[in-house]
Amino acid sequence: MNRRAVRRAVTSCALLGPSLLGVGCFLVLPIVVVAWLSLHSWNLLGPMRFVGLGNWRSVLADREFGHALLVTLALTAIVVPVQTVLGFAVAAPLARRRGGSVLRVMYALPWMCAPVAVGVVWQWMFAPTGGALNAVFGRRIEWLSEPALALPSVAAVSIWSNFGYVALFFVAGIRAIPGEILDAGALDGATGWRRIRWLMLPLLRPTMFFVLVTGVLTAFQTFDTVYALTRGGPGDRTEVVSMRIFTEAFDAARPGRAAVMAIVVFAVIFAITLVQHRYFRGRTTYEY
Repeated sequence: MNRRAVRRAVTSCALLGPSLLGVGCFLVLPIVVVAWLSLHSWNLLGPMRFVGLGNWRSVLADREFGHALLVTLALTAIVVPVQTVLGFAVAAPLARRRGGSVLRVMYALPWMCAPVAVGVVWQWMFAPTGGALNAVFGRRIEWLSEPALALPSVAAVSIWSNFGYVALFFVAGIRAIPGEILDAGALDGATGWRRIRWLMLPLLRPTMFFVLVTGVLTAFQTFDTVYALTRGGPGDRTEVVSMRIFTEAFDAARPGRAAVMAIVVFAVIFAITLVQHRYFRGRTTYEY
């Protein structure tokens, strides 16, 4: 190898080194540790004991984990479609409106707030005695302690927190559409709903894919808001899977089982993302 090739190899390693180090420390190493932990029994204090697939068998037969996974899927099924529709509905008129920057910031403010603070504020809003919502409706409604209302109430708070964030991406996507395309569509009679259905939505497919994927990820990571609002209650009606993993790892001191749960959740999210990717890949993406 001549000196020039050696110099190029050294330069390449020097440029790629920091990135590879970051990927190794913050991506590969945690995955390896979680996989290794899932094969061991440990109480956070004593020595670890190799149990093979024992944690996997117990977690896959755990009804409480299955219930938490179903609650999370139900929450995702409510939150992601609604916040996507609301985000687009808000973004469409804001995208080309003069002075819309202030409104965009106002819509995004709930997303900027700490989830625990949002949960505390909405706990007061939902309070059966002296709560703002019951004052509006003029009667006592147990928003967070009634089993049939608890999950929709939590979903409503999550939608309120996130739809402004979703709207920001739609605003960016709509503003990237050349005005000539929309003007040409208007000359051909594409106005109102036709303009949205046949022009804007097809051109926003990459944005839609990103919004849906990040929406699912955010819904599966929901923890702080639910903990502040209901702590998983009443009973286990709002116990999402992230709370179940936290309880298993720290309250029950069984990080091996918690690692298995985390891997199962990763597999579910990966499967949902794969379905979304195949759906959008099968449709034409317009470039302009």
